[in-house]
Amino acid sequence: MLKELVEKRKELHEKQDRMHKVFKEAGPEIDLTKVTSVEGGADSVLKFIRDTETNLSELGERIDQLVLLEASEAATKARQEKLEKGVSIVMPDSDVPHSQLKVGSLFVNSKAFTDYKGGGAGPVDELKIDLKTAFTTTAGWAPETIRSGKVVEFATRPIQVVDIIPSGTTNQTAIVYMEETTFTNAAVEVGEAGAKPEATLALTERSSTVRKIAVWIPVTSEQLEDVAQVESYLNNRLSFMLRQRLDLQLLRGNGIAPNLMGINNTVGIQTFVLAGDRFDAIYTAAKDVRVTGQAEPNVAVFHPNDWEQIRLMRTDDGLYILGNPTEPGPERIWGLGKLETTAQTEDSVTVGDFANFCQLFEKKGIEVQISDSHDTYFIYNKLAIRAEMRVAFPVYRPAAFCVITGF
Repeated sequence: MLKELVEKRKELHEKQDRMHKVFKEAGPEIDLTKVTSVEGGADSVLKFIRDTETNLSELGERIDQLVLLEASEAATKARQEKLEKGVSIVMPDSDVPHSQLKVGSLFVNSKAFTDYKGGGAGPVDELKIDLKTAFTTTAGWAPETIRSGKVVEFATRPIQVVDIIPSGTTNQTAIVYMEETTFTNAAVEVGEAGAKPEATLALTERSSTVRKIAVWIPVTSEQLEDVAQVESYLNNRLSFMLRQRLDLQLLRGNGIAPNLMGINNTVGIQTFVLAGDRFDAIYTAAKDVRVTGQAEPNVAVFHPNDWEQIRLMRTDDGLYILGNPTEPGPERIWGLGKLETTAQTEDSVTVGDFANFCQLFEKKGIEVQISDSHDTYFIYNKLAIRAEMRVAFPVYRPAAFCVITGF
């Protein structure tokens, strides 16, 4: 482990402990006049809290950078291949190489579309007439208004959870690994000719099954006339739909096939019900991850309505603890990265070591197939476009995560 990473984590823990002591002295009402561990009165205590929170954020960011530097070369290579791979297209009825074709290009080269345009049964003569008018705009037609290519997307949840979870690839139908379920360290000091103690180790096989996430949409051949628009639009939205569903499953999937098992429902994670101060609860969850899970928490995941309760907390005299409204909001709490997403269950907060003890595996990237064989689609000049992906999501050490409920 990097020497700087060890030092920064130690410094982070020390500052977290001192902050926790300050809030404990302030009590449930956060009365800063009761704090004795910081000299100078309530104003000095508030300044200490804000300065320490800034330091914790800087330390947390540096720790995240160092953790990334320690990541294995294989994991880095897998992520790069995933980025370069992009969207994989399968088009059985085309002779055109299509491993990297986009959706719109697939339309152009597909048999259904080339037949429609005259490439299958024979050429189709298209009558093109330039219409020019001698009328003025006041005596004839008003100038034609051309619609821009901008599409205002529907207001829906962005993809966020995927971004905090390491990714990899697999060619298997399940991710199978061994978990060390028994570790008895009997090592002790032994005198000359003394008996040596016996250690105990035991492994248990674990597996996470590859699951499929899919979606499809019907499109008329008339709609495909605007090839460029359809290409950019469907390429973005169908891929987004799959990723958005995956984003939700990573936190809240119930594990009942064909669902993934999300972190919040994984057997063995730590949980407790909020009883008291919210700041203290988050600190306690991080401490439980360190003590029981023997892991280093790096992210706390909130529902936006729950983070609001944290951000708007004030002292008895009305001062915002995490900074005035004119100041940028904190992106960290207790040095942990803060993620707000409606994929999180409201009234719950998940604190854990997302960097080391869970991983998303893709058996294949997003795959798109097009066919006119569905139902009566061939007769009515329709195409069915299907997008799907297959993934597995093992949580290697459930105790490395803690969920606070009743938040």
